[in-house]
Amino acid sequence: MSENNFQSFADHFLVALPKNGSSFFSGSVVYLCGHTPNGAMGLVINKPSPIRMRQLLESEEKPIPKRFDDVWVSLGGPVQTDRGFFIHTPIGKWNSSIIVNDDIAVTSSRDIVAGLLADEQQEIKTMAAIGYCSWEKGQLEKEIAEDYWLIAPTDHNILFDLPFFKRYDAALRSLGVSAAVRLSGASGHA
Repeated sequence: MSENNFQSFADHFLVALPKNGSSFFSGSVVYLCGHTPNGAMGLVINKPSPIRMRQLLESEEKPIPKRFDDVWVSLGGPVQTDRGFFIHTPIGKWNSSIIVNDDIAVTSSRDIVAGLLADEQQEIKTMAAIGYCSWEKGQLEKEIAEDYWLIAPTDHNILFDLPFFKRYDAALRSLGVSAAVRLSGASGHA
């Protein structure tokens, strides 16, 4: 695909098809934060890590809002698993953010941790992840063409509100695909 015909899938979900069965991505939903002709970056949003959000926020030594009780941090991907990322809405003003669209950003700077605990920031919806996914130039496009992924529109409810274990099927349903099709190993492009 030439750069003139390039279609960015940033701000979309990548939904793993059965062909991804033996990899880290088996059963994954990835929120694609960036996608250019030079590559792509995303965060897996449906695989809980052994870390809870409370553990990330305790470093600020401030009271932690109840809304973060029992919230797990996602395994965002196999790259830099020692680094944290917050997908959030609204965008806000943080030291290191990727602006994905008019109301979603991904922030990796620590100032967002203090911000999440501030009284005036209680309206921020967020999902935390450790690690991320990346694709080199042309790699993601090739995987999509080879039926490793379906592309689904981003849905705030799936991204911020649903429990991890419901996100995969919800992303499939947003495309009109049932769990039965998923389990049968059927594939195709959406």
